[in-house]
Amino acid sequence: MDNKHRFGIQAAATLLQNANFKGFFQGGIYSGPVKQVCVPGLNCYSCPGAVGACPIGSLQSFLDARTFRLPYYVVGLLIFFGALLGRAVCGFLCPFGWIQELIGLIPVKKRNRFRLDPSLRWVKYGVLAVLVIGLPLGLKLVPYFCKYLCPSGTLAGWMLAARDSILRSQLGALFTWKSAVLIAVITASLFIWRPFCKYLCPLGAIYGLFNRVSLVRMELDRDRCVGCGACAGVCRMCVDPSREPNSAECIRCGDCVRTCPMQALQLGVRPMKKTSGDGKHTNKSKTNRG
Repeated sequence: MDNKHRFGIQAAATLLQNANFKGFFQGGIYSGPVKQVCVPGLNCYSCPGAVGACPIGSLQSFLDARTFRLPYYVVGLLIFFGALLGRAVCGFLCPFGWIQELIGLIPVKKRNRFRLDPSLRWVKYGVLAVLVIGLPLGLKLVPYFCKYLCPSGTLAGWMLAARDSILRSQLGALFTWKSAVLIAVITASLFIWRPFCKYLCPLGAIYGLFNRVSLVRMELDRDRCVGCGACAGVCRMCVDPSREPNSAECIRCGDCVRTCPMQALQLGVRPMKKTSGDGKHTNKSKTNRG
């Protein structure tokens, strides 16, 4: 699958998750029965077009309630999406990830590899542990990630404020702070590919934990791999697929698969065919034998 097909899937997924088109013109928020269903990607509940709920926002709504309720439904969906797709959700189905990619199309020189990059990758796990889980559990009634950091929610706020003069008059210092965060993410997206996904997104942190076990996964045929480094050189998430094909950072964009001159990488739902010593191809999957 080339980038054009992936781009089309991202666009379709964004439209489907924001199919309440009249909300963009009327400034209202859809509140029908479908809104109780979590979508797989980061898409703010308050977006005028949103027809579903954000899994991170839903998780916090359970954790910061006056009476603790174990979020079986939300956790179950996160496990389902993670076990099925891993971070392919980020690469194909996340609206805010797609927005960052759109910004990244602006022809500005990108610098994805720099000294602090490996350390910054850990920040998203801190965001997950502290803002999404820890503080909402300990200090009730405040969805900390949504309130203080989420740029997707701020983008939704911009859309609503553009239509509602009364709402604009009520915006204060907190919204100014969140707008500054969103502007910083937009600016960073000009120079770094999907910076929010790399460094801050708690949803990406969750799905990344499933990359090694998810049904959709990357397979490396080490018999074919010649160690040329082409796959690592093209990866905009700064992963080396020849060493760690199922890294928690991989969003399954497929750039490495298309670039490999030896066709040693394969992205899919089944183990790839391996080259045996006699030059013939064998398949590790029992379901494909015979």
